[in-house]
Amino acid sequence: MGEAERGESAPRLRMSFWCSNGHETQPSFASDAQVPDNWDCPRCGFPAGQDRDNPPAPPRTEPYKTHLAYVRERRSDADGEAILAEALAKLRGEI
Repeated sequence: MGEAERGESAPRLRMSFWCSNGHETQPSFASDAQVPDNWDCPRCGFPAGQDRDNPPAPPRTEPYKTHLAYVRERRSDADGEAILAEALAKLRGEI
């Protein structure tokens, strides 16, 4: 299958994108297409930009937190002791 069977290919242009690890990727776009500001690096998955000296920063991922970690953020140790004492009093039938 050549151009005779598929028709003429659209004019293309290749753009360079760099990620924060220094990887370069050169996807091709139709000459009349709007080129995106960022492109995902196929080697590391970080976002890549067209400015080689100032690539986009990699996304910041937060570590996994347990339910207890979220509770400890909202409550102080004194609050936890008070809630525990109240729950134990209910279980013992004191309240």
